[in-house]
Parts: sequence; C-alpha cells; structure tokens
Amino acid sequence: MPETAAQQTTSPDAPSRYEPTDRTIPTRSRDRAAYDRETVHSILDDAYLCHLGFVRDGAPVVLPTLFGRVGERLYVHGSTGSRPLRAAGGGDEGLPVCLTVTHVDGLVLARSTFHHSLNYRSVVVHGTAYPVTDPEERRIALDAIVDQVVPGRSKDSRPADGKELAATAVIRLDLREVSAKIRTGGPNDDPRDVGLPYWAGVVPVAPAYAAPVPADDLDPSIGVPAYLTAS
Repeated sequence: MPETAAQQTTSPDAPSRYEPTDRTIPTRSRDRAAYDRETVHSILDDAYLCHLGFVRDGAPVVLPTLFGRVGERLYVHGSTGSRPLRAAGGGDEGLPVCLTVTHVDGLVLARSTFHHSLNYRSVVVHGTAYPVTDPEERRIALDAIVDQVVPGRSKDSRPADGKELAATAVIRLDLREVSAKIRTGGPNDDPRDVGLPYWAGVVPVAPAYAAPVPADDLDPSIGVPAYLTAS
C-alpha cells in the first residue's frame, strides 16, 4: 500500500538522482538532461502549472492544470466529472500519464533562423496516476496545490467543506521515472554566420506580478497579507 502524503518526504537516505530510463533519456541534446533530485525539485517548486498527458479513446489528450509537490509525489486535482480523474479511479491499474513542467527563461535570437532557440528549464514525469481517497492525504494534497501557487495561502483561507470535497477528485503521481532538461547561454551560430549584420543574443524572460487587486466586496480593514508583498 503506498504511503500517505504525510509520510511522503524525501528521505536523507534516498538516492541523489533518478535512474534514467529509455523514456527519460533525450534523443537530442543529451548533455542538457539532468536527473539529480535537487535540480528536478527546484524546477517543480518554481512552477504551479503543469500539462497532464494521457490517452482517451485511443487519442492523446494534454490538459493544463495546477499541481502540488509533497516529497516524492505530485498531486493534481479537478472535478469528479473530469475524464482523466475518473479514468484514474477506474480500477487498480490507475491511469498511465506523462506530466510536464516548463519555464521559459530567455528568447535566444541567432543570426540564422535555424539556430533560434529558448533558454528553458523543464521536467518530464512518466508514471501511473492513482486516485487519492484517504481523507488526510486529500487534505494535505489540496493544501499543497494551493500553496504551490501562493506559499502560505492554505492557512489563510477557509478549508473545503464536505460538499466541496465530494465534488473534488485528487490523483497522485510518484516521482520515479523523471528527467529534467535545461538550456542556458547564448545562440549557437555557425562560424560562417558570425559576421552577418544581424543582431544576436538573448532576451531574458521572467514572471512579473503586479500589485494585488482587492475584491470589490473585500472589507477595507483587511490588508494585503505579507506573503503577497514579500519580495
């Protein structure tokens, strides 16, 4: 029986890297692949949006959704009517999935169109998703998804009530078959193109958050919480 989320921490005795497999070894640019847990976790923890891929009625489907990480496990939630969440609960075999996370860090502009690229950090997770039915694990998973978006927010919100929990499904995916891939640096122009009269370089890309905008019906005495104003 898989351990609950409360037990899902990264043991200090755990291997420092994920073992590469045929599915996690890139066919191109293998030097950009990384399998160490620290790198994988840092990329996951800097994100809150993932893309969940699976096969439905013989055709591939990829859905954008929020996720949360607890130790060596990822959680995804959605409506109990959601097809992937229903499929994951359709038996002991679970649902084969591929979950991806990507950060774009820069636009790489080369002198030739062929060598244009992106600087990025990405993680790909292959595995089988299973439904979460244990009430305590569901609570931990849902809090983790909220805190993945805004750390500390789950303790500053009303928890879901029974009716809301009944309408919410949660699936888990263990971090076992995992790889990261990273590109950094400038354009890789061919030597013959270096003298061409075209600008080349990197346009850095970073997320930007504007000042929080209060709800129209918010009590004016409630100030902006510190976790939204911390730099």
